[in-house]
This record gives sequence, C-alpha cells and structure tokens, in this order.
Amino acid sequence: MAEDTNIVLDSKNTARLGKIEIAPEVIEIILGIAASQVDGVYKMRGTLSSSISQLLGREDRGKGVKLVVTDGQIQADIYAYLNYGVSVPQVALKMQDTIKEQLLFMTDLDLAEVNIHVVGVVPEKLVNAVDPNNLFAEDGEDK
Repeated sequence: MAEDTNIVLDSKNTARLGKIEIAPEVIEIILGIAASQVDGVYKMRGTLSSSISQLLGREDRGKGVKLVVTDGQIQADIYAYLNYGVSVPQVALKMQDTIKEQLLFMTDLDLAEVNIHVVGVVPEKLVNAVDPNNLFAEDGEDK
C-alpha cells in the first residue's frame, strides 16, 4: 500500500495554472496494469482483501505493487507470479522497462528504483484427461 501523501508533479505551467497532485494509489494501479501486461507474467500477488474484492466482482488493479516515496524519489516493489518456462531475468527486465516507460508516459514521473520480486512460478494448466460424458470408460475402450 502506498503512503498517504499525494505526489506533486513538477511542471513549467504549474506556477501559472496551479499544482497537479496524483494519489499514490493511482500510480500503483498504473504500475500494476503495466506489469501484468508483460508477456510471461501470470498474475500479480494480492492480499486477502484484494482476493475477497475479486470474489465480489471488483478487481484490485494495484495489487502486487508497493510504493515508497522518500525525498521526492519514488521506489516501486513489484510482486508477481510468472508462467512456468519463461526466462525469469528476461521477464523481470522487461517488467522494469515497461513499468518505467508507462509511468513516465502517463505522469511524467521517473522511478528511482523498480524492484521485481518473483514470488512464484505457475505451471500450465493440464488438460483434463477424463471425458465427462463417459466417466466409467476403461482405458483403450472405444468411445
């Protein structure tokens, strides 16, 4: 979860027009969506509350993202499950690049650090070998 303070954008026009603040939760959502769209990422790690919210039909797009803001520097910790068989270093580097680019594009903010934590590897789902229309068939028996 992000800190409670909003992040103020530095802009040339802010003195004339006013300031722009972004809630840390918005940045978490941007980073979570960007990370989950990288090939090889199965899903982001959630919490109990995000799992319950998902069961109720609300998806927590910021799950698996932790922000720390110190002295104007933003550090992001990303917790993700990867698909089995992918190159972990390549996927993690791609996640770092994608996350930094997307945040810079959408908010003009630069991340000081993007730490990727691979918390698990998820194997491919096996195809069900049992035919539900013929549950008691013997092996080799014609269907």
